[in-house]
Amino acid sequence: MIFTVLIPARMASSRLPDKPLLDIAGLPMVVRVAQQASRAGALRVVVAADDGRIIDACKAHGVAALLTRSDHASGSDRLAEACEQLGLDGDDAIVNVQGDEPLIAPALIRRCAELLAERPDCVMSTVAHAIDEHADYLNPNVVKVVLDAAGRALYFSRAPLPWWRDAPAGDSAALPNPAPLRHLGLYGYRAGFLRRFPKLAPAPLERIEALEQLRVLWHGERIAVHVTGEAPGIGVDTPADLARVRALLA
Repeated sequence: MIFTVLIPARMASSRLPDKPLLDIAGLPMVVRVAQQASRAGALRVVVAADDGRIIDACKAHGVAALLTRSDHASGSDRLAEACEQLGLDGDDAIVNVQGDEPLIAPALIRRCAELLAERPDCVMSTVAHAIDEHADYLNPNVVKVVLDAAGRALYFSRAPLPWWRDAPAGDSAALPNPAPLRHLGLYGYRAGFLRRFPKLAPAPLERIEALEQLRVLWHGERIAVHVTGEAPGIGVDTPADLARVRALLA
């Protein structure tokens, strides 16, 4: 299985300034992410950054990195430029690992790449995990996904999905069976599609939900979904998340 891991990294963050360079047990966070990704068996792991300071930090720790434009609207746009710089196109497999996931499971990264190879009918692959907490089912910051019979995404939403019309009255913690699925922000792409994606018109549903992956479905493309039994690692979105990860890796 031949694939490339690309890690988008940008300095701007309203809650955590200079986020990629935050120290986690003696290493910048983006370097921690790259080290985890390197255990997935990829041909190469490359950080796509918008700032020379990130490039310098990666090079200091032996991590490949390239400088991309600072005006990209999204991580996908940044990775599309990275594909051009690296000469990746066509069916070349790319896995997008977020730069704030220092505890990402290497096996999950590899599975995302394998699923893309197994599903020639899909231009992308991603991962989901069963929700077991009712609060997560209702939380708009927890993105939900529903699948078709072939394991492809039908829709992504911040709303409780699917809506359980006949939920038992009086049981506020009940969840439907089968369990709703939480979408995890790990993506596999065919490089040719990733390079084409920024040129696709944004979808109305994408704007409403603020979920970029809905653009893919809106334009008639398919996304294969791996449902994992492994709980996701902690992503670093807030100072509290950062403290938890630092404590785990101390």
